[in-house]
Amino acid sequence: MNQQPTSLQEAIIYFSNPDNCIDYIAIRRWPHGVICPVCGSTKVSAFNPTRRTWKCGSHHTKREFSVKVGTIYEGSPIPLDKWLTATWMLTNCKNGVSSYEIARDISITQKSAWFMLRRIRLAMQDEFFGSKLNGEVEVDETFIGGKARNLERGGKVCARVKPSRRKTVLQDEVRKHVTGSALRLLN
Repeated sequence: MNQQPTSLQEAIIYFSNPDNCIDYIAIRRWPHGVICPVCGSTKVSAFNPTRRTWKCGSHHTKREFSVKVGTIYEGSPIPLDKWLTATWMLTNCKNGVSSYEIARDISITQKSAWFMLRRIRLAMQDEFFGSKLNGEVEVDETFIGGKARNLERGGKVCARVKPSRRKTVLQDEVRKHVTGSALRLLN
């Protein structure tokens, strides 16, 4: 099946194949080709089917990355087939869906389903999953209060408290929240 699932049964069958899950996310995340989530480089080696990862051509830590890096799925032990089925259920049920229903339908605990729904709903508040600041981005440090300078043009604000204002600490934080051409200017 090359098209998007139209029923819960189709979603469960389609997302049961790990390669379908990776393709489904990769095409939506990187419509113009895979980009390194750490440095923003487009010099990425071919997909490694045994490890299901890509490798960045630039030399830095965390050169090898999967489709989960920088998304709501990162750091979660729950497999992508369950994540994508739960996402399909939430976005296609007009009356909403409870954590008990997700738990029952995809065979996970209610606590895990609640965790997943919380992350999915939070991600749906953004324009797309895993969105980072892009384009012209301003970064400002302030000690008390501050003005609206931490803005993506016409976009959103990302404010964080950091224990130090050392250049390396601030640059690491910016790398977590900025992508594309704006990230390249940081280096």
